[in-house]
Amino acid sequence: MHINEYIAKHSSILSKTIKTGIIKSNLIPMLAGLTLSLYTYEINPLDRLDNIVLALIGTFLVIGAAGAFNNLYDRDIDSLMERTKNRPTVTGEIKTGKVLVIAVSMAVLGVLALSLTTLLAGLLGFLGLFFYIVPYTMWSKRRTIYNTEIGSISGAMPPLIGWSSIYPDITHPAILGLFVITVIWQMPHFYSIAIRKHKEYRAAKVPMLPVVKGIRRTYLQTNFYLILLIATSFLFSSLSIGLMLVSLLLSVIWLGLSIFGYRRMDSESWAKSMFIYSLIHMTTLFSTVIIYSLMGIIFDL
Repeated sequence: MHINEYIAKHSSILSKTIKTGIIKSNLIPMLAGLTLSLYTYEINPLDRLDNIVLALIGTFLVIGAAGAFNNLYDRDIDSLMERTKNRPTVTGEIKTGKVLVIAVSMAVLGVLALSLTTLLAGLLGFLGLFFYIVPYTMWSKRRTIYNTEIGSISGAMPPLIGWSSIYPDITHPAILGLFVITVIWQMPHFYSIAIRKHKEYRAAKVPMLPVVKGIRRTYLQTNFYLILLIATSFLFSSLSIGLMLVSLLLSVIWLGLSIFGYRRMDSESWAKSMFIYSLIHMTTLFSTVIIYSLMGIIFDL
């Protein structure tokens, strides 16, 4: 095999093992928390450039470790699902021992990198990793319909990590709002995936809400979380009315899409529209937070 082909093949295997797509999507909320912290406490980014670089590296490594651990533990159910059956840990393209070494190495180095910013950031990185591996992957994912809620805690750690890597205090309403929004956002997002892939989850005996309780219950529970998302938007009011209004508008539109879409579409189409909008919601909100914070920092310099 040509050297370039060899490198490309093994890079692809590593990328799938540590789930680089998920890493990239989680770096956005991390940067939102980080830039919001810089803006809130009027800190020049150049004064914390080392922290910013370490936060990026640490977050990348910790999330990659979580993905590798998850792939390693879920090999049995991944083999039963169409969307996961070709993962390297299932096909045998990468040995389990090597995955374990990669996961542990990334976890240790990631937590260490975050700890070099602030000890709180390191602790949050460790807690995010722990919650994803033990309460979610090893316990709730296979046992309860509330696995999404339990997993959402680790999924919402990136903004807290970003904020605390700059300033070790996460009691400000703005970052609490960002954290709670990230927690709540995951339920409508993953419910929509579970509806679209409910046959695969049923085959793998994963008790996702639509599989166990049906579409109607999932619809009602989705709307409950979307109403909470609307209420959470007001936590931004102490920092910026503009951010509050953006968050409020995005969440109201999502609730409207859920209610009217459910009435006019079949469940698959409704779930697809909800999934697409969830990505729009997350990208728009966090991008707005980043741009708002950076503009505020620039004008303060």
